[in-house]
Amino acid sequence: MATSTPIKVAVLDDYQNIALSMADWSPLEARAEITVFNDHIAERGALLERLRPFDVVCAMRERTPFSRDIIESLPNLKLIASTGAANASIDLDAASERGVEVRHTGYTSTPTIEFTWALILSMMRNIPAENRSLKEGGWQIALGTELAGKTLGLLGLGRVGSAVGVIGRAFRMNVVAWSQNLTRERAEEKGVQLVDKDTLFKTSDVLSIHVRLSERTQHLVGAREFAQMKPTSRIVNTSRGPIVDSAALVDALKSGKLAGAAIDVYDEEPLAANDVLRSLPNVLATPHIGYVAEELYRTFYGDTVRNIVEWLDARQG
Repeated sequence: MATSTPIKVAVLDDYQNIALSMADWSPLEARAEITVFNDHIAERGALLERLRPFDVVCAMRERTPFSRDIIESLPNLKLIASTGAANASIDLDAASERGVEVRHTGYTSTPTIEFTWALILSMMRNIPAENRSLKEGGWQIALGTELAGKTLGLLGLGRVGSAVGVIGRAFRMNVVAWSQNLTRERAEEKGVQLVDKDTLFKTSDVLSIHVRLSERTQHLVGAREFAQMKPTSRIVNTSRGPIVDSAALVDALKSGKLAGAAIDVYDEEPLAANDVLRSLPNVLATPHIGYVAEELYRTFYGDTVRNIVEWLDARQG
Protein backbone atom coordinates (compact mmCIF):
# COMPACT_ATOMS: atom_id res chain seq x y z
CA MET A 1 0.00 0.00 0.00
CA ALA A 2 1.52 3.34 -0.97
CA THR A 3 2.32 5.66 1.89
CA SER A 4 0.68 8.52 -0.02
CA THR A 5 -2.72 6.88 0.29
CA PRO A 6 -3.98 7.08 3.88
CA ILE A 7 -5.89 4.06 5.09
CA LYS A 8 -9.37 4.49 6.53
CA VAL A 9 -9.70 3.51 10.19
CA ALA A 10 -12.97 3.15 12.10
CA VAL A 11 -13.01 3.22 15.91
CA LEU A 12 -16.21 1.49 16.99
CA ASP A 13 -18.50 1.75 20.02
CA ASP A 14 -16.65 4.58 21.77
CA TYR A 15 -19.57 5.23 24.12
CA GLN A 16 -17.73 7.78 26.28
CA ASN A 17 -16.09 9.56 23.29
CA ILE A 18 -12.64 9.14 24.84
CA ALA A 19 -10.73 6.90 22.39
CA LEU A 20 -8.67 9.70 20.88
CA SER A 21 -7.71 11.06 24.31
CA MET A 22 -6.64 7.69 25.73
CA ALA A 23 -3.59 7.32 23.47
CA ASP A 24 -1.19 9.22 21.27
CA TRP A 25 -2.56 8.70 17.76
CA SER A 26 0.02 11.01 16.13
CA PRO A 27 2.08 8.09 14.70
CA LEU A 28 -0.85 7.59 12.33
CA GLU A 29 -0.92 11.19 11.09
CA ALA A 30 -0.68 11.30 7.28
CA ARG A 31 -0.99 7.51 7.26
CA ALA A 32 -4.62 7.12 8.29
CA GLU A 33 -7.98 8.86 8.27
CA ILE A 34 -9.59 8.04 11.61
CA THR A 35 -13.34 8.09 12.16
CA VAL A 36 -14.76 7.53 15.65
CA PHE A 37 -18.28 6.17 16.16
CA ASN A 38 -19.83 6.72 19.58
CA ASP A 39 -23.05 4.81 18.98
CA HIS A 40 -23.64 1.09 18.58
CA ILE A 41 -25.22 -0.46 15.49
CA ALA A 42 -26.61 -3.99 15.70
CA GLU A 43 -28.69 -4.14 12.50
CA ARG A 44 -26.71 -5.93 9.79
CA GLY A 45 -27.52 -3.66 6.84
CA ALA A 46 -26.75 -0.45 8.69
CA LEU A 47 -23.54 -1.90 10.12
CA LEU A 48 -22.28 -2.98 6.70
CA GLU A 49 -23.12 0.39 5.19
CA ARG A 50 -21.14 2.11 7.93
CA LEU A 51 -18.08 -0.14 7.77
CA ARG A 52 -17.81 -0.81 4.03
CA PRO A 53 -15.33 2.04 3.29
CA PHE A 54 -12.84 1.12 6.02
CA ASP A 55 -9.56 -0.76 5.76
CA VAL A 56 -9.18 -1.11 9.54
CA VAL A 57 -11.77 -1.43 12.28
CA CYS A 58 -10.90 -0.96 15.95
CA ALA A 59 -13.26 -3.15 17.96
CA MET A 60 -13.98 -2.57 21.63
CA ARG A 61 -14.09 -6.08 23.08
CA GLU A 62 -17.19 -7.97 21.89
CA ARG A 63 -19.50 -4.98 21.47
CA THR A 64 -19.69 -5.42 17.67
CA PRO A 65 -19.39 -9.08 16.59
CA PHE A 66 -17.52 -9.90 13.41
CA SER A 67 -19.18 -13.05 12.13
CA ARG A 68 -18.28 -14.79 8.89
CA ASP A 69 -21.17 -13.04 7.18
CA ILE A 70 -20.00 -9.60 8.29
CA ILE A 71 -16.35 -10.22 7.41
CA GLU A 72 -17.19 -11.60 3.97
CA SER A 73 -19.40 -8.58 3.28
CA LEU A 74 -16.63 -6.01 3.87
CA PRO A 75 -14.34 -6.20 0.81
CA ASN A 76 -12.07 -3.35 1.97
CA LEU A 77 -11.45 -4.80 5.43
CA LYS A 78 -7.81 -5.73 6.02
CA LEU A 79 -7.25 -5.48 9.77
CA ILE A 80 -9.41 -5.92 12.86
CA ALA A 81 -7.63 -4.25 15.77
CA SER A 82 -9.48 -5.66 18.76
CA THR A 83 -9.05 -4.63 22.37
CA GLY A 84 -8.39 -7.33 24.92
CA ALA A 85 -6.26 -10.46 24.78
CA ALA A 86 -8.90 -12.36 22.78
CA ASN A 87 -12.29 -11.75 21.18
CA ALA A 88 -14.73 -14.65 20.92
CA SER A 89 -17.06 -12.61 18.69
CA ILE A 90 -14.58 -12.55 15.78
CA ASP A 91 -14.72 -15.48 13.36
CA LEU A 92 -10.98 -16.06 13.07
CA ASP A 93 -11.33 -18.72 10.37
CA ALA A 94 -13.34 -16.37 8.16
CA ALA A 95 -10.85 -13.57 8.77
CA SER A 96 -7.93 -15.80 7.83
CA GLU A 97 -9.63 -17.03 4.67
CA ARG A 98 -10.28 -13.44 3.57
CA GLY A 99 -6.74 -12.32 4.39
CA VAL A 100 -7.96 -10.10 7.24
CA GLU A 101 -5.40 -9.86 10.01
CA VAL A 102 -6.62 -9.79 13.63
CA ARG A 103 -4.54 -8.18 16.36
CA HIS A 104 -5.17 -7.90 20.09
CA THR A 105 -4.02 -5.74 22.99
CA GLY A 106 -2.86 -6.08 26.55
CA TYR A 107 -5.41 -6.75 29.26
CA THR A 108 -5.71 -6.93 33.04
CA SER A 109 -8.56 -8.29 35.15
CA THR A 110 -8.04 -5.70 37.89
CA PRO A 111 -11.02 -3.45 36.95
CA THR A 112 -13.43 -6.40 36.88
CA ILE A 113 -12.17 -7.77 40.20
CA GLU A 114 -12.61 -4.39 41.88
CA PHE A 115 -15.98 -3.80 40.23
CA THR A 116 -17.30 -7.17 41.41
CA TRP A 117 -16.77 -6.02 44.96
CA ALA A 118 -18.29 -2.62 44.23
CA LEU A 119 -21.46 -4.46 43.21
CA ILE A 120 -21.42 -6.82 46.19
CA LEU A 121 -20.97 -4.04 48.73
CA SER A 122 -23.50 -1.77 47.03
CA MET A 123 -26.08 -4.54 46.97
CA MET A 124 -25.52 -5.78 50.53
CA ARG A 125 -25.71 -2.28 52.00
CA ASN A 126 -28.50 -0.95 49.74
CA ILE A 127 -26.27 1.94 48.63
CA PRO A 128 -28.13 2.83 45.37
CA ALA A 129 -31.51 3.03 47.14
CA GLU A 130 -30.12 4.96 50.11
CA ASN A 131 -28.37 7.40 47.78
CA ARG A 132 -31.53 7.91 45.74
CA SER A 133 -33.62 8.45 48.90
CA LEU A 134 -31.15 10.98 50.31
CA LYS A 135 -31.14 13.01 47.10
CA GLU A 136 -34.94 13.02 47.15
CA GLY A 137 -34.97 14.44 50.68
CA GLY A 138 -35.21 11.20 52.62
CA TRP A 139 -33.06 9.56 55.25
CA GLN A 140 -32.41 5.94 56.27
CA ILE A 141 -34.79 3.48 54.60
CA ALA A 142 -33.44 -0.07 54.99
CA LEU A 143 -31.14 -2.43 56.86
CA GLY A 144 -27.90 -3.60 55.31
CA THR A 145 -26.32 -7.03 55.65
CA GLU A 146 -22.86 -7.82 56.98
CA LEU A 147 -20.42 -9.93 54.99
CA ALA A 148 -18.38 -11.34 57.89
CA GLY A 149 -19.37 -14.92 58.59
CA LYS A 150 -21.37 -15.25 55.37
CA THR A 151 -20.51 -17.70 52.59
CA LEU A 152 -19.13 -16.41 49.32
CA GLY A 153 -19.63 -18.91 46.50
CA LEU A 154 -17.39 -18.65 43.45
CA LEU A 155 -18.61 -20.21 40.23
CA GLY A 156 -15.17 -20.40 38.64
CA LEU A 157 -11.73 -19.96 40.18
CA GLY A 158 -9.62 -18.45 37.42
CA ARG A 159 -7.81 -15.11 37.57
CA VAL A 160 -10.92 -13.11 38.47
CA GLY A 161 -12.60 -15.67 40.71
CA SER A 162 -9.50 -16.40 42.75
CA ALA A 163 -8.80 -12.69 43.29
CA VAL A 164 -12.42 -12.10 44.32
CA GLY A 165 -11.93 -14.92 46.80
CA VAL A 166 -8.87 -13.26 48.35
CA ILE A 167 -10.94 -10.14 49.06
CA GLY A 168 -13.78 -12.27 50.39
CA ARG A 169 -11.45 -13.78 52.96
CA ALA A 170 -10.33 -10.27 53.93
CA PHE A 171 -13.98 -9.59 54.78
CA ARG A 172 -13.85 -12.77 56.94
CA MET A 173 -16.21 -14.64 54.66
CA ASN A 174 -16.25 -18.41 54.21
CA VAL A 175 -15.19 -18.86 50.57
CA VAL A 176 -16.24 -21.94 48.58
CA ALA A 177 -15.91 -22.68 44.87
CA TRP A 178 -16.95 -25.04 42.10
CA SER A 179 -16.64 -25.33 38.34
CA GLN A 180 -16.57 -28.21 35.89
CA ASN A 181 -12.76 -28.18 35.73
CA LEU A 182 -11.85 -27.07 39.25
CA THR A 183 -9.49 -29.42 41.09
CA ARG A 184 -8.92 -29.77 44.82
CA GLU A 185 -5.28 -28.78 44.31
CA ARG A 186 -6.27 -25.53 42.58
CA ALA A 187 -8.78 -24.69 45.32
CA GLU A 188 -6.26 -25.35 48.08
CA GLU A 189 -3.66 -23.26 46.25
CA LYS A 190 -6.10 -20.33 46.19
CA GLY A 191 -7.17 -20.79 49.80
CA VAL A 192 -10.80 -21.73 49.16
CA GLN A 193 -12.87 -24.83 49.84
CA LEU A 194 -13.85 -26.99 46.87
CA VAL A 195 -17.48 -28.10 47.03
CA ASP A 196 -19.83 -29.82 44.60
CA LYS A 197 -22.23 -27.82 42.46
CA ASP A 198 -25.29 -28.45 44.61
CA THR A 199 -23.46 -27.42 47.77
CA LEU A 200 -22.25 -24.23 46.08
CA PHE A 201 -25.78 -23.08 45.36
CA LYS A 202 -27.32 -24.32 48.62
CA THR A 203 -24.79 -22.66 50.92
CA SER A 204 -23.82 -19.41 49.18
CA ASP A 205 -25.07 -16.14 50.64
CA VAL A 206 -23.41 -14.34 47.74
CA LEU A 207 -22.79 -16.29 44.53
CA SER A 208 -20.37 -14.63 42.12
CA ILE A 209 -19.97 -15.92 38.55
CA HIS A 210 -16.49 -16.12 37.02
CA VAL A 211 -16.53 -18.83 34.33
CA ARG A 212 -16.03 -18.30 30.61
CA LEU A 213 -19.03 -18.48 28.31
CA SER A 214 -19.03 -21.68 26.24
CA GLU A 215 -21.46 -24.36 25.13
CA ARG A 216 -20.93 -26.06 28.48
CA THR A 217 -21.56 -22.96 30.56
CA GLN A 218 -24.50 -21.45 28.66
CA HIS A 219 -27.46 -21.42 31.10
CA LEU A 220 -25.27 -23.15 33.67
CA VAL A 221 -27.30 -21.22 36.24
CA GLY A 222 -31.03 -21.72 35.80
CA ALA A 223 -34.30 -22.58 37.55
CA ARG A 224 -32.88 -25.68 39.24
CA GLU A 225 -29.99 -23.76 40.72
CA PHE A 226 -32.14 -20.84 41.88
CA ALA A 227 -34.51 -23.29 43.59
CA GLN A 228 -31.56 -24.58 45.62
CA MET A 229 -30.49 -21.16 46.87
CA LYS A 230 -31.60 -19.58 50.13
CA PRO A 231 -34.25 -16.85 49.76
CA THR A 232 -31.79 -14.47 51.44
CA SER A 233 -29.07 -15.19 48.87
CA ARG A 234 -27.84 -12.83 46.18
CA ILE A 235 -26.16 -13.46 42.83
CA VAL A 236 -23.53 -11.39 41.01
CA ASN A 237 -22.67 -11.73 37.32
CA THR A 238 -19.74 -9.80 35.87
CA SER A 239 -18.78 -12.58 33.43
CA ARG A 240 -21.20 -13.09 30.52
CA GLY A 241 -24.98 -12.80 30.38
CA PRO A 242 -25.92 -16.14 28.80
CA ILE A 243 -24.27 -18.12 31.61
CA VAL A 244 -27.46 -17.33 33.52
CA ASP A 245 -30.92 -18.23 32.24
CA SER A 246 -32.35 -14.72 32.35
CA ALA A 247 -35.99 -15.85 32.36
CA ALA A 248 -35.32 -18.11 35.34
CA LEU A 249 -33.46 -15.28 37.07
CA VAL A 250 -36.35 -12.87 36.65
CA ASP A 251 -38.78 -15.51 37.97
CA ALA A 252 -36.60 -16.15 41.02
CA LEU A 253 -36.33 -12.42 41.75
CA LYS A 254 -40.05 -11.78 41.31
CA SER A 255 -41.12 -14.79 43.37
CA GLY A 256 -38.79 -14.14 46.29
CA LYS A 257 -36.69 -17.26 45.73
CA LEU A 258 -33.71 -14.93 45.52
CA ALA A 259 -33.15 -11.76 47.55
CA GLY A 260 -31.32 -9.84 44.87
CA ALA A 261 -29.00 -9.76 41.88
CA ALA A 262 -26.21 -7.48 40.70
CA ILE A 263 -25.88 -7.77 36.94
CA ASP A 264 -23.31 -6.14 34.63
CA VAL A 265 -23.70 -8.43 31.59
CA TYR A 266 -26.69 -9.45 29.48
CA ASP A 267 -27.85 -11.80 26.73
CA GLU A 268 -27.97 -8.89 24.29
CA GLU A 269 -26.12 -5.62 24.70
CA PRO A 270 -26.95 -2.81 24.94
CA LEU A 271 -29.84 -3.96 27.12
CA ALA A 272 -33.25 -3.22 25.62
CA ALA A 273 -34.90 -0.11 27.02
CA ASN A 274 -37.97 -2.11 28.13
CA ASP A 275 -36.07 -5.05 29.65
CA VAL A 276 -37.52 -6.01 33.03
CA LEU A 277 -34.05 -6.06 34.60
CA ARG A 278 -34.02 -2.27 34.33
CA SER A 279 -37.01 -1.94 36.66
CA LEU A 280 -36.96 -4.79 39.20
CA PRO A 281 -36.44 -3.26 42.67
CA ASN A 282 -34.11 -6.07 43.83
CA VAL A 283 -31.75 -5.78 40.87
CA LEU A 284 -28.62 -3.64 40.78
CA ALA A 285 -28.03 -3.37 37.03
CA THR A 286 -25.04 -1.71 35.38
CA PRO A 287 -24.21 -1.31 31.64
CA HIS A 288 -21.28 -3.77 31.29
CA ILE A 289 -18.72 -1.48 32.87
CA GLY A 290 -16.69 -4.06 34.77
CA TYR A 291 -13.68 -3.43 32.55
CA VAL A 292 -14.37 0.25 31.81
CA ALA A 293 -11.52 1.98 33.66
CA GLU A 294 -9.12 4.68 32.50
CA GLU A 295 -5.96 2.67 33.08
CA LEU A 296 -7.17 -0.30 31.05
CA TYR A 297 -8.52 1.94 28.29
CA ARG A 298 -5.10 3.58 27.97
CA THR A 299 -3.65 0.10 27.47
CA PHE A 300 -6.38 -0.78 24.97
CA TYR A 301 -5.97 2.26 22.75
CA GLY A 302 -2.22 2.63 23.16
CA ASP A 303 -1.74 -0.96 22.01
CA THR A 304 -4.28 -0.45 19.24
CA VAL A 305 -2.28 2.45 17.79
CA ARG A 306 0.89 0.39 17.99
CA ASN A 307 -0.83 -2.58 16.30
CA ILE A 308 -1.97 -0.43 13.39
CA VAL A 309 1.46 1.19 12.99
CA GLU A 310 3.20 -2.20 13.05
CA TRP A 311 0.71 -3.60 10.55
CA LEU A 312 1.29 -0.63 8.22
CA ASP A 313 5.05 -0.93 8.55
CA ALA A 314 4.91 -4.64 7.70
CA ARG A 315 2.81 -3.97 4.60
CA GLN A 316 4.96 -1.10 3.40
CA GLY A 317 8.34 -2.52 4.36
